[in-house]
Amino acid sequence: MIFLTPIALAGLLSLPLVWWLLKATPPKPRTQTFPPIQILRSLHPKETDAARAPLWLLLIRLAALTLLVLGLAQPVLPGNRLPPAGHGPIAVVLDDDMLAASNWNQRLNTALSLLDDAEHANRPVLLLRTAAPPTLTQDTQNALVAQPAAVVRQELAALRPMPWGTDRATLAKTLTAHPPGSFGSVVYLSNGVASTADTALATALKTLGPVQEIRFDQSPVYALKPVTDHTGTLMGTVLALPAPTPRSVTLSVHTQDGGTLASFPITLPANANMAAINVDLPSIVRNRIDALTLSGLPGAATTLLLDEGDRLRPVGLITSDAADTPLIGPLFYLRRALAPTSDVHEGTGSALLGQPLSVMIAPDGTLADPALRHKIAAWVANGGTLIRFAGPALAGAQQAENDSPPIAQADTPAPPTNGATDTLLPVALLDGSRQLGGTMTWGTPQTLAPFDTQSPFHGLNIPSDVTVNRQVLASPMADLESHSWAKLADGTPLVTHTPLGKGEVVLFHVSSTADWSNLPLSGLFVSMLQRLTDHANGVSIPADDTTLAPVLTLDGDGVLGPPPSSARGLKANAFGKTVVSAAHPPGLYGPKSTRRALNAGTHVAALTPASAFGTLTTPTGHRPDKALGQYCLSAAALLLLLDGFMVLLMRTGLKVGGPFFKRNRVVPVLVASLLAQTLLAPFYGHAQTLPGQAGTPIPPPPPPTEGGPEALPPPPTQTTPQPAVPAAALETRLAYVVTGQDEIDTVSRQGLQGLSDYTNARTSAMLGHPDGVHLGQDDLSYYPLLYWPITPEATITPAQTAALTAFMAHGGILLIDTQGQDSNSTQDTASTGFAGDTPGSSKALRRVTNGLPIPPLTTMTDHHLLAHTFYLLHDFPGRYAGQAIWVAREGQAENDDVSPVIIGAADWAHAWAVDEHGNTPYAVLPGGADQRQMAYRFGVNAVIYALTGNYKADQVHVPMLLKRLGD
Repeated sequence: MIFLTPIALAGLLSLPLVWWLLKATPPKPRTQTFPPIQILRSLHPKETDAARAPLWLLLIRLAALTLLVLGLAQPVLPGNRLPPAGHGPIAVVLDDDMLAASNWNQRLNTALSLLDDAEHANRPVLLLRTAAPPTLTQDTQNALVAQPAAVVRQELAALRPMPWGTDRATLAKTLTAHPPGSFGSVVYLSNGVASTADTALATALKTLGPVQEIRFDQSPVYALKPVTDHTGTLMGTVLALPAPTPRSVTLSVHTQDGGTLASFPITLPANANMAAINVDLPSIVRNRIDALTLSGLPGAATTLLLDEGDRLRPVGLITSDAADTPLIGPLFYLRRALAPTSDVHEGTGSALLGQPLSVMIAPDGTLADPALRHKIAAWVANGGTLIRFAGPALAGAQQAENDSPPIAQADTPAPPTNGATDTLLPVALLDGSRQLGGTMTWGTPQTLAPFDTQSPFHGLNIPSDVTVNRQVLASPMADLESHSWAKLADGTPLVTHTPLGKGEVVLFHVSSTADWSNLPLSGLFVSMLQRLTDHANGVSIPADDTTLAPVLTLDGDGVLGPPPSSARGLKANAFGKTVVSAAHPPGLYGPKSTRRALNAGTHVAALTPASAFGTLTTPTGHRPDKALGQYCLSAAALLLLLDGFMVLLMRTGLKVGGPFFKRNRVVPVLVASLLAQTLLAPFYGHAQTLPGQAGTPIPPPPPPTEGGPEALPPPPTQTTPQPAVPAAALETRLAYVVTGQDEIDTVSRQGLQGLSDYTNARTSAMLGHPDGVHLGQDDLSYYPLLYWPITPEATITPAQTAALTAFMAHGGILLIDTQGQDSNSTQDTASTGFAGDTPGSSKALRRVTNGLPIPPLTTMTDHHLLAHTFYLLHDFPGRYAGQAIWVAREGQAENDDVSPVIIGAADWAHAWAVDEHGNTPYAVLPGGADQRQMAYRFGVNAVIYALTGNYKADQVHVPMLLKRLGD
């Protein structure tokens, strides 16, 4: 045993002092009767000094102090050397991946030492590599044959670490499919990092022979992970295996030619597995960074490459004299959209012209000064890019801008031939603005059309919820299409551009605030501005399926060089989801203007320690040292608790050796046993089987992550699955029967949605979105009202009949709608109005209601309760007026005489229907808007009837009840 802090052993000198201080204990209090005479009579002049402390109590306290001192001295039990196992062939399994680069020389020397021992013992060796395992498509039998140690030594000496991760799954599959035989011993030189295939590989290795795992714990494992959002100074994350003590590494930033720009210390706290990389440098220096590395730790995993998308482009925001109000100011959303990817400068136009900028953004109203427009036009002509935004000022002052004096200086180009009289407008604009939504217009907000292949926005995903409700319109012109980079769904331009000298003018036909569209609220706005700033700097990073060929790739030592012959091109939209491999090694892809970086650590979520594959040893063959300090401190704490418990018992009057202990002789035995186990606990831990030895199960690996079968797992988390709760159980919803015909089901959904919205707006009921249900499959008990459109092909099964019967028996109301009159039937004489022809609907109605518990029916009049549950109605139209409605005859229905079924042919769903834009797409005949209003009111009455039953019927009897009470 050795001690890491031997000076702490001096605390043992205090044991005699503790013996002297604790050898006595105060006597227990004596019970005495109170009468004073008796007290005086029993007094004795002899003093009763403190009695001696029991020996066992002194021993407990001395043992606790001894263990406390030993724990502070940090004792370590050195691991013994593992004897060589077996006499047959040796299998050497080597992790030669990107995480092994930092200790590669030590790893290689250890493997060569194993080969020397094998050669002396005349034992053949099989070398298996986890980063380049033999596959089932190769000549597997030849690849899994043990060879002489001298041959393997030549192969091993030429190996270098691979710039990608391990593929333990493939190796496990190969060994399982083609077992190479039995081996005297299996030695695994691992990187100590968990992966998703650890259990499979451990099982496959144990079938070969006894497994010895060598870990290089003295060489820490690190990786650099890029961030997707370069906000502020954050540029990445350092990943590491957790350690009990803090660690420090040095981050170096380099240019592509290898020059070092700066170095930053990074500290990982104790037990931490990651730390943020913050590079605080001026933007002009930061834009020169091409790579980040960890000093003294070469490798592909510790190298982070940057591409053109990581640069901070200088962008100027032109401000006005007006205050920029949060959330509604013209610069509020621009600042937040540009901050992650740009170096933003704010100021007046004149002040920004004196700064080295390639892009200038002008919100609405900032270019009202003709002199400023003249200077900015000259700046654009010299190569700058101006991005303008529309707004009320541009829409209202268009005529004034067109009448502004022309620029005639020699260094300013003539106005462009795009029809615009203003040099700083890419196209001529119509006066005013176009309103695309609101109560005073027939128009609806427009979505965005897909971006053209010639647009810099090509490849960006357009969210379906991004809409425009107001825009400035471009004047019609022959080449308007060539000036449009983005358009609305109706074909009108959203973003236009035109060249001006060496530069370019770009106009967003909406404002930079959320007044005219919700585009500034979306992530698409951020991507569009980034594309424009990249385009202005000559960078065009694709995001489509364009294939980018590898230009420079990293080897296992983290050195950039020509790509290997196995490297293949990669599609531009696959960089975020591609894991580095032999076909796609880490490096730079594509020409300089479109260059993308593929980093080794992109898909490494975290580094977590792997479970042992076998008997753990150090590179010298010794088992790991066993730290005993924590066990000593725990044992000392237990003894102190025992001491306090025994003192508490003694104060209650119990004596060791007294009647209690005599009757319960097991108590002293338990105390002695606890004392012995506590003293020997630090040494038990080393005697137990080490994790991964025979008989010790290997815990399952952490859950897999994205990025392929060998992706490194994230930190383990515990989640408790929550049972799914139907949405209809959380809010009141209407439902409709799904017929299987898309057109009818869509109308049913739109109709009930329109009715729900109308009900919510005019009553205290709060209805959610309607649900489509399948009879016999979905639970109908959540819904108060079920709308069933009858089609001529409608049929019903016994299971569906049973479901509807239970629904009606529990208070649900079934609203059956044949959506018109059957011209082949003459039975309905109560209907007087026009209705659509639905041949076969009468037979279908009889077919589907056969077997349902429908009470005797009668034609509904305005005296029925359904006619005045909320509105007082005399007619009950839908899309068609004058159609009869059939309800249960009074006194014939169960559930408080509430009719369980309502049958009609008025086609209510078409009358209630509201589409996605809030329009009512179906005409109602013959009453038009007034008839639709009455249809909505009937629907509200039906909903309230389903929710409240016959409560309105009780109000009819109130006068009679009051009269009787008065009598």
